[in-house]
Amino acid sequence: PQVGTNLTDLPLRRRVTVRELGGCMGPIWPSYYGDCGAVVFMIDAANPAQVSASCVQLLSVLSAEPLASVSVLILFNKVDLPCYMSLVEMKSLFRMQDIVSCATQPITILETSARDGTGLADVLQWLQATL
Repeated sequence: PQVGTNLTDLPLRRRVTVRELGGCMGPIWPSYYGDCGAVVFMIDAANPAQVSASCVQLLSVLSAEPLASVSVLILFNKVDLPCYMSLVEMKSLFRMQDIVSCATQPITILETSARDGTGLADVLQWLQATL
């Protein structure tokens, strides 16, 4: 689990700074919304115990006024693990169809593995197209 904050610069068409804030940092997330050009919201697809907490945090992000028109990428991560929940299962648990239809932001959903690189090209393509 991510604890604290990390900054990473990505050399896309222009330099993009990614600020990574772990879920336990949720209470301070709103202090970063003003400078936000896009949101990448990562969910651990191999941890069913965290689904409800992740859903609450996602809804909080999507309902924040400063992010009302910011593009959102939702990543279901850790698809390389044998115990991960499928995209169909995750979408059902999150009621993703309802979330997407009610959101004011454009939302994209991808499966990824930070360990083996699954979906990484799609994430970079989304970042380039969005930013």
